[in-house]
Amino acid sequence: MKEKTIVHPIPPVYDENSRVLILGSFPSVKSREYGFFYGHPQNRFWRVIAEITGEEIPVTNDEKGALLIRNNIAVWDVIHSCEISGSADSSIKNAVPNNIMKIINNSNIERIFTNGKKADELYRRYLESETGIKAVCLPSTSPANAAWSLERLKEKWKEIL
Repeated sequence: MKEKTIVHPIPPVYDENSRVLILGSFPSVKSREYGFFYGHPQNRFWRVIAEITGEEIPVTNDEKGALLIRNNIAVWDVIHSCEISGSADSSIKNAVPNNIMKIINNSNIERIFTNGKKADELYRRYLESETGIKAVCLPSTSPANAAWSLERLKEKWKEIL
């Protein structure tokens, strides 16, 4: 599949009470089609977040956004635009970072977590010096990360609370 430059189509989810920021790398094809973060049905993000916050698994985009806001969690991605083949993080080229300072400056972010190694690498490369906040790398909730069971993910992701 030929790589093409794609601009991130999903706005960040946060409000002034957000204390934790979770950053992915760039939305998958399914997320871009769905119009919201972690839209691939096999991605375990929403199951993990619901479980650790003691809430029902959200179904609609509105329910997902509300769950995050209720729990003071902000979500966005490191990359604003890039060349990418399908959904493969490994194919990301010519990345331009998002301006995450708009979230930092308009919320109460205390900690930043990255969803997977690629998001962590991109955060450290492009954004850490700007924010001055060291991110904690959590195991990816992607279905491609089959080495991590849902139970292990939930245990590790409790750290965001």
